Amino acid sequence: MDVPTVPPMALSLLFGVLSCLVALAIGHPFVELLRRYRVGKAIQAELPDSHAAKAGTPTMGGLLICATVVVVTGLVVETVYVATGHSILLPLGVLVASAVLGAADDRMTLQGRSSEGLSEQSKLLWTLLIGAASALALWHPALLGIDYLFLPSIKAPIHLPTWTYLPLALVAIVGSSHAVNLTDGLDSLAGWTAFVAFTAFGVIAYLYQQFYLVTFCFTVAGAVAAFLWFNAYPAQVFMGDTGALALGATLAVVALMLGQVLLLPLIGLVFVAEAGSVMIQRGYFKATRDRRVFRMAPIHLHFQLGGWSETQVTQRFMLVSVLAAMIGVAMALV
Repeated sequence: MDVPTVPPMALSLLFGVLSCLVALAIGHPFVELLRRYRVGKAIQAELPDSHAAKAGTPTMGGLLICATVVVVTGLVVETVYVATGHSILLPLGVLVASAVLGAADDRMTLQGRSSEGLSEQSKLLWTLLIGAASALALWHPALLGIDYLFLPSIKAPIHLPTWTYLPLALVAIVGSSHAVNLTDGLDSLAGWTAFVAFTAFGVIAYLYQQFYLVTFCFTVAGAVAAFLWFNAYPAQVFMGDTGALALGATLAVVALMLGQVLLLPLIGLVFVAEAGSVMIQRGYFKATRDRRVFRMAPIHLHFQLGGWSETQVTQRFMLVSVLAAMIGVAMALV
């Protein structure tokens, strides 16, 4: 990829601050608009009793994140990276496409509606389609032409055959999308872990001199930071599938564009733990018919039922996320 002539990290950080300020400015009227139109989340009956009080809290807050990123990224491409940064359009397109899918699901799960949202099969099918299109765009020589990844201690990238790279990219995008969605179960949990992950990949992008990705990552991080202002416990708004599916898929695309997809499970360690706990729980339950490994899955509910408060779970998971991200950035330096 071409390296832009206007790089500095300072510029990327300032665009991240701009993204945060824009989202903060429109956040209050946005939340009030959701309340006015009764875009309230219905709470599943099987969740712990402490979640019942959250019923009716506005959802689809991911629209605030995505709209801000679209506006600020459009400004970046038009003013800073006019000739060299159009590869930003791929993660931006994935963000928008996944947000549309998430919004369709969120709309079906509003309070007062009988639908439980899109079926797991439908949601998986649509994320597979988005993932397949993204993987092809990454790999195709006429587009980005990325077919490589980096390994620690090896300076040169490892080029993968098509039959290996495309499935790897597809699994990364779909898996990350659903993992972040499963993490979005407690106030601020998905937001903080996504903020940490995008910040970490922004630093890695800077190390690899992909400055447009640096700017994009910090733009997303800034928008998520503003969302956390409204999502802090007790949350005024939830990001919903609109935000969770979009952030997860986009994070994987960024990792693939950097050739650092192998660091994605480490930097997104909390996401992996959340998704892994669900798979383990389901697999064990089916194998034994009536036994469980965890009190409840995803794993944040296991700890909550074990006596941790919601804020304790969030803060401790966030600490794990920060430490994992630090290790991931360190490995990118090796």
